[in-house]
Amino acid sequence: MEVNFTGCKLAYILKGQLLVYKRDNFSHIPFPGLWDFPGGGREGSESPEECVLRELEEEFSITFPVSRFIYKKMVPSHSNNGNSFFFVAQGEQSEIDAITFGDEGQHWKLMPIEDYLSHPEAIPALISRLNGYLNQ
Repeated sequence: MEVNFTGCKLAYILKGQLLVYKRDNFSHIPFPGLWDFPGGGREGSESPEECVLRELEEEFSITFPVSRFIYKKMVPSHSNNGNSFFFVAQGEQSEIDAITFGDEGQHWKLMPIEDYLSHPEAIPALISRLNGYLNQ
């Protein structure tokens, strides 16, 4: 059964830190200049897992099997145009060491989870989704 959704985001966690990137500062994109998680819009009829893994590979050159996901939840899209999926996976240092950053965003870093949750430039919907995972 195909699920209707518009996109996905991934909280990629390594030793209490999140893989985040600073969005471009273009006025025509959502959340310009804010700290974002890997992910993006659905292409074609891909599954939520295919969508988020494709985006992770495009943005950070990281690949791993679906079995590495430790959390998955359907959530309202932050743009109020349907549903989205939020995933969590535990990262590996070798993947971080091998990152080739894509052409979207200004730069990336590992940010302590607590810092993201209180950061003035964090995306509010992602704070809420991350808290949902942490408080389960």
